[in-house]
Amino acid sequence: MEKPTLNSLLNTTYPIIIAPMFLVSNTKMVIEGMKSGVAACIPALNYRTLEELKEAIYELKAAKVPGGSFGFNLIVNKSNIKYKEQLRILCEEGVDFIITSLGSPEETINEAHKAGIKVFCDVTDLKFAKKVEELGADAIIAVNNEAGGHRGNIAPEVLIKQLNEGTSLPVISAGGVGNKQELEKMLSYGAIGVSIGSPFIASVEAGVSDEYKQACVDYGAKDIVMTERISGTPCTVINTPYVQKIGTKQTWLENLLNKNKSLKKWVKMIRFMIGTSAVTKAATQATYKTVWVAGPSIQHSTEIGTVKSIVEKFVK
Repeated sequence: MEKPTLNSLLNTTYPIIIAPMFLVSNTKMVIEGMKSGVAACIPALNYRTLEELKEAIYELKAAKVPGGSFGFNLIVNKSNIKYKEQLRILCEEGVDFIITSLGSPEETINEAHKAGIKVFCDVTDLKFAKKVEELGADAIIAVNNEAGGHRGNIAPEVLIKQLNEGTSLPVISAGGVGNKQELEKMLSYGAIGVSIGSPFIASVEAGVSDEYKQACVDYGAKDIVMTERISGTPCTVINTPYVQKIGTKQTWLENLLNKNKSLKKWVKMIRFMIGTSAVTKAATQATYKTVWVAGPSIQHSTEIGTVKSIVEKFVK
């Protein structure tokens, strides 16, 4: 059976999702993305309150145009204590799609489907892809070893092939797309579309400081390193002098606490909160404590442009 295209799944003009990025994504970016003929997604965690999340949905619904589509990303594991309420709001108010990350998407798939919402699940390997296929996901987002933030361990070509051969689900590739040539490469491997994040950090509409945006222009692929110091899960960041100073490995105390089964969950939650706070400060204000999350595809960011001009680089 032939797999649907991303354009047919989301009624978009181009096979692109602007990836959900903590702090970076906002309604302005999504609206400009929709106007440019692509889908775009915001982490539900970018909104502190459920009321703010609702307001964002109202704004996006009012601004929706043919050829564009909007969705939200849900962290579906226990570290996100707001998850159930966020899911309820998304289903009640209605969105085009939900992307799930870091946990079992079972409840999200069941509830979203009742509301007519499509669910795409982040996966990093075939084992998890098969699980989400059984649960009824509409597509899988293949997070490869070139992605920004929490990335996978498998090269895009290998991962897309494994998922296409091992499941019947459409595969959307995430990671390693900074220009049109790289986008076409992912499609040639068998992806129905791509999820692109880091190139949109250096956009006028992104909700972060000018310093963060400029860093994505000034630094390149060789400056991206993995750190365990943010969320407890390895994450890619720009190797700024501050990151070099604090190091990228967990401290001996964090290591010890993480080995204690009864404490591990709480340690991860506290680490997540501390790390998130550090990233928030660095992303929204000029500070010497610069922890800027990004992926190697910033290599192709040569200026701070509009979302429209960045989309055009991929499709024109």
